[in-house]
Amino acid sequence: MSQPLDSTSAIRRWMYSAPLGDFLAQDTDAILGALLRTSEGDVELTQRNAWGAQVQILKSLALPPELIADSRIYFELTVPRLGRRADVVLLTGPLMIILEFKVGESHFDRLAINQVWDYALDFKYFHESSHHIHVLPVLIATEASPREYTLQQTSHNDGLYMPVCAATSQVSSLLSHAIASTTAAQIDVQQWERGRYMPTPTIVEAARALYAGHRVEDVSRNDAGARNLSETTHAIDQIIDEARQLGQKCICFVTGVPGAGKTLVGLNVANRHLDHDSDTYSVFLSGNGPLVAVLREALTRDRVERAASEGTRMRKGEAKKEVEAFIQNVHHFRDEYLRDQGAPPEHVVLFDEAQRAWNLAQTSAFMERKKGQAGFNQSEPEFLISCLDRHQNWAVIVCLVGSGQEINTGEGGIDEWLNAMLRRFPSWKVHLSPQLVDEQPSDALRDILARADTVQNTSLHLATSMRSFRAESLSRFVKEVLSFEVESAKQTLSGLQHRYPILLTRDLHRAKRWLKQQARGTERYGIVVSSQAERLKPHAIDVRVKTDPVKWFLDGSDDTRSSFYLEDVATEFQVQGLELDWACVVWDGDLRVHGDGWAHHQFRGSRWNRVNKIERKRYLENAYRVLLTRARQGMVLVVPEGDAEDPTRSESFYDPTYSYLRSLGIPEL
Repeated sequence: MSQPLDSTSAIRRWMYSAPLGDFLAQDTDAILGALLRTSEGDVELTQRNAWGAQVQILKSLALPPELIADSRIYFELTVPRLGRRADVVLLTGPLMIILEFKVGESHFDRLAINQVWDYALDFKYFHESSHHIHVLPVLIATEASPREYTLQQTSHNDGLYMPVCAATSQVSSLLSHAIASTTAAQIDVQQWERGRYMPTPTIVEAARALYAGHRVEDVSRNDAGARNLSETTHAIDQIIDEARQLGQKCICFVTGVPGAGKTLVGLNVANRHLDHDSDTYSVFLSGNGPLVAVLREALTRDRVERAASEGTRMRKGEAKKEVEAFIQNVHHFRDEYLRDQGAPPEHVVLFDEAQRAWNLAQTSAFMERKKGQAGFNQSEPEFLISCLDRHQNWAVIVCLVGSGQEINTGEGGIDEWLNAMLRRFPSWKVHLSPQLVDEQPSDALRDILARADTVQNTSLHLATSMRSFRAESLSRFVKEVLSFEVESAKQTLSGLQHRYPILLTRDLHRAKRWLKQQARGTERYGIVVSSQAERLKPHAIDVRVKTDPVKWFLDGSDDTRSSFYLEDVATEFQVQGLELDWACVVWDGDLRVHGDGWAHHQFRGSRWNRVNKIERKRYLENAYRVLLTRARQGMVLVVPEGDAEDPTRSESFYDPTYSYLRSLGIPEL
């Protein structure tokens, strides 16, 4: 009775399931027994009591017989992306009803409301069979007094209702009212159960899930249109295993479009080799300081919370030390092996955003200025490879590469790695994707390809963006906008807008209101700007004020330092590699339209100065590329009005940019 309708084709994601009529007729102890048999580990008394209370409440439902006959009930239904279980789900008539119980509670707090809303959003977005059905999230506080409620769908027009808060005595009337007022097709229960779950988590959510022991398959999309991350992970595992068995030293380059999951692949491989005593012990390195800080803090908090839920106590400092061994800052790793001339304990090192590693000039200048080492003659890639080359037997370096994402002075791109291989490490075997060949037709790459031991492997490229789960063509649109490919951008935008809204305005306050209206549950929103946007101060945006990325990305809407408050803004340096659900991109005069191209500027003193160096122009365009690809669900672009009385904010700095973006077909807010 607690099995799925068709267990050969449905994936069981619940602890108990039955036709509602069978549930109502079944003995309470038998239901609790079924829940206990399918639970993992010991079940605490509080959980048993909560299940008992839920069963008793639901057994008292007074629904019409015809609805009972067409309904099915599920207890403890897994919400994979969030790593949690919904208390109860009812599929009844035309409606999916998610019931979250707060047993013994008399109030409805915001966290609980957001919890049930997030469950509904997760199924609406990521469960294939829930995309087109109506979903009602309900929060039940068992000791609450009855209160008025309204049934209202959200403004997104996707069949999702606003959360309803109800007392125990209101459950029957609420369900009858909701079912009667929903004009939609009857839900096919068998089809719903067979539906695939295709999550696209944020990198923070994915890191939490992997670190908690989930597989990459559990937290990533699995549809035919997306490159399965497990395929790339498997390819890297094969390279590692072959290198270990044959005593080889290898470097492999994993490429992918923005948001395709390169960082996720790196975290997955590193997480699979956490045992310090293992031959394949590995470490995940990143030069992206904000990303490292955010991931470390998120995993630390999660580790402490999981320990508490398991009935044990873990100090935050202890958890932090655990996490720091898993994710390290590449510059700290570099400094350690400047002091220590021995081989690192890791045979496998994964470098995130490897294209951002420093070139020779930047590394030499830094070493002399900060470390007092004059005449240092190695680029950062060359030195990092040399550290792994100290192993006498084997080593593997995995470079996770994003194209068009160098945003800072001295970031050398992939050629720095390739030239280091050519100059000093001819015995290292190179694995790369054909996509890298297509994107980087440099002399260094041609020389690498000419080597007999270079291997091209299509599995080392991730072709589909996971960040913008509602708009996989977003990165293409942004590329076309920045390249002034007007007709292509118009065409791409026309295919984007029905699922991924992009709006344009000159009014920052209006943009803020729009963000707040779009976000549901705990969906995160915030304002992002270029680090060179120094003339937004009249709009209360000062890029010189330091934003704490940990607070900005992780803390809730009650913290003024979080992104939710729309007071602190983040630049390309704080958001690269991370993401928001909804973003407001405020465009300043640093990158402005001039004729049929961009004019690049930097503000110094009391005036804008023209940027002439090709490298710095590329960094500025890449900064906007990063900003424009941060939002998973939609964004609003703000190009402020100029000020005729302020020569640093002339209308001529802003109007052409606004006109260009509007000419692409971006609708005005």
